[in-house]
Amino acid sequence: PKSAKKIVATCPHCLNTLGNEYPQLGGDYEVIHHTQLLQHLVDEGKLIPVTPVEGIITYHDPCYLGRHNKIYTPPREIIGKVPGLRNEEMHRHKERGFCCGAGGARMWMEERIGKRINNERVDEALALNPDIVSTACPFCLVMLTDSVNGKKNEGQAKESIQVVDVAQLLLDSVRTPLDPAGEPRTESEPEPEPAK
Repeated sequence: PKSAKKIVATCPHCLNTLGNEYPQLGGDYEVIHHTQLLQHLVDEGKLIPVTPVEGIITYHDPCYLGRHNKIYTPPREIIGKVPGLRNEEMHRHKERGFCCGAGGARMWMEERIGKRINNERVDEALALNPDIVSTACPFCLVMLTDSVNGKKNEGQAKESIQVVDVAQLLLDSVRTPLDPAGEPRTESEPEPEPAK
C-alpha cells in the first residue's frame, strides 16, 4: 500500500475536505492544521517564543477546526506559550463555539433581517475588552476583521484592538526584537560564511 501524502492546511474547511471527504473518492492524505504543526515545533523547541506580545487575548474557534474536527488544544497551547498574553475565553467556545458568519456563503451576502452573525460574535469578544481577537482560519479572520473595523468606525471598539491568526502571534514572539534604532539585534558572533 502506498503511503499517504502529507498536507498542512491553513484553512479548516480544506482540512475537513481533504482529510474527511477525499478518502471517499480515493484520496489518501494525512492532513494536519497549521496550528498542530506550529504547536509541534514549539514543543520540540524548534520555535521558541521569547518576545512578549502584551495584552488580553480571546480566541475564536473556527467551526471546521473545532466542532467538526475536534481540534481545540493546539491554538490555545500556542497562545499559552507566547509571553505576555492573558487568554480570556468567550462564553461560547470549544464544543459550544459560535460561527463567525462565513459559513453557508454568508461571507458574500448582506444580511437583510436581524443582526449580522460576525457582529454577534465580535460583540461577544468585545465584552471581554481584549487587545487581540485571534483565530486560526482565513475566513474567520476576514469576518472578524470586517466586524471589528466596523465597530472601530462606530466608536464601539478601541482603535488598538487587533484581529490576528494564531500563527501571526507566534511569529511576533519568535522574531528577533528591534534595538532602539529600529534595526534587528544581532548576536556578537558573525554568521558563518556559506561553503564554496
